[in-house]
Amino acid sequence: MRAHVAGALHAEGYGPPSWLAVPEDPNALVPGLWSATARRGAQGALEVGGVGVEALAAEHGTPAYLLDEADFRARAVAFRDAFDEAFADACGGADVYYAAKAFTCTAVARWLAEDGLSYDACTGGEMAVGLRGGMPAERMLLHGNNKSDAEIARAVEAGLGRIVIDGMGDIDRVADAAAARGVRQGVLIRVTVGVEAHTHSYIATAHEDQKFGLSLAGGDAAAAVAAVLARPELELRGLHSHIGSQIFDVSGFEIAARRVLELHAAVIREHGVVLPELDLGGGFGVAYTTQHDPMSPRELARGMAAVVVEACRALDIAVPRISIEPGRAIAGPSTFTLYEVGTVKDVSLDGGGRRRYVSVDGGMSDNVRTALYDADYSATLAGRRSQTPAVLSRVVGKHCESGDVVVKDEYLPGDVGRGDLLAVPGTGAYCRSMASQYNHVPRPPVVAVRDGASRVLVRRETEDDLLALDVG
Repeated sequence: MRAHVAGALHAEGYGPPSWLAVPEDPNALVPGLWSATARRGAQGALEVGGVGVEALAAEHGTPAYLLDEADFRARAVAFRDAFDEAFADACGGADVYYAAKAFTCTAVARWLAEDGLSYDACTGGEMAVGLRGGMPAERMLLHGNNKSDAEIARAVEAGLGRIVIDGMGDIDRVADAAAARGVRQGVLIRVTVGVEAHTHSYIATAHEDQKFGLSLAGGDAAAAVAAVLARPELELRGLHSHIGSQIFDVSGFEIAARRVLELHAAVIREHGVVLPELDLGGGFGVAYTTQHDPMSPRELARGMAAVVVEACRALDIAVPRISIEPGRAIAGPSTFTLYEVGTVKDVSLDGGGRRRYVSVDGGMSDNVRTALYDADYSATLAGRRSQTPAVLSRVVGKHCESGDVVVKDEYLPGDVGRGDLLAVPGTGAYCRSMASQYNHVPRPPVVAVRDGASRVLVRRETEDDLLALDVG
């Protein structure tokens, strides 16, 4: 690959994206991007849960993930109620498994348990958090394309209601673990239905060429059904499908549901077994910027219910009890990350252009999604109101990487400077859970805010924590 002279014409993404408009008021909070209690107070500073960000920064430091507890719980209940109502007549309701990979901690698991949701774990660690938080084991399921023997054993011993069979090798391992403990273990079979979701390739999970599930087209899923039914230690509860993440309509679910229900009907014909459940996964999108327009839980529920009912009617089968797995759609909008601004730098580009870089005291260690998925985020000046016209800016972190970008493009007031507080909304999902200690930067705390008070859910890491792992 040849080198070339650097310049504005060679800078990918130079200039604002087409969807980003110059705001009439750069202080305004864009509806849909923020949690329910986020607003600007009388003095212009952002507040959440009745507490201003300056007070939160003084007490908890920056960067910090600030979680609107009332918003989180309201979103969880909205999914619970919307899907239960939409599927009430068809199959007696629906079950909502919160996808712990989005973000979990013991307090979150306790909220979910109290609010009547279930819990979807992908690893032994996520399972441990759910159990510690008081989630009833029968309302938990364990995913994973490479579950260890120890994870399977713990799930069986704890009495998890469902273990998802992701490959043929899972079947005997789960059955043997159940036989050794004298129990019958409920399982689901994850089916790869051949749907190419319109999302980033790294988070599209139902096309054929990827690591998850058993192929429908290739006959692997049907073979797995026969193998599970041949093991009396296993109770086949149903089939499972997941098409990806950041999905904004029900068209992908329509194709996936129809295909997996065809297999469901084939199980009845060929084995005389009526599977009581069908898990359609999650992946419901949220708004990170003004270009995103997610559906409400009620719209999703009604749309998916119509799809499932029609497919079952066409196949002349009863509607199985439906379950879904939202994570991002509950956790994502409930949280924003609060940073403090350090260096502000205007960089001259060849051809007369300029780009403003606003550096904050976090970065890719607390939000890797921009670097990993080319994700878009928004930002606002949080500690005060500004009357200065907006300037196209790029919010970057403190790490030794040119790809350490938090917000690629945002119009921020032109007087943003060192010491200002900056807030990035929509960071409740896959930010703390994917956070790292890159450059030996300790991970931020997760702070819940509600009714004028804050409390730490996950404490800030310290340099002592980093050094404690170093046995050298």
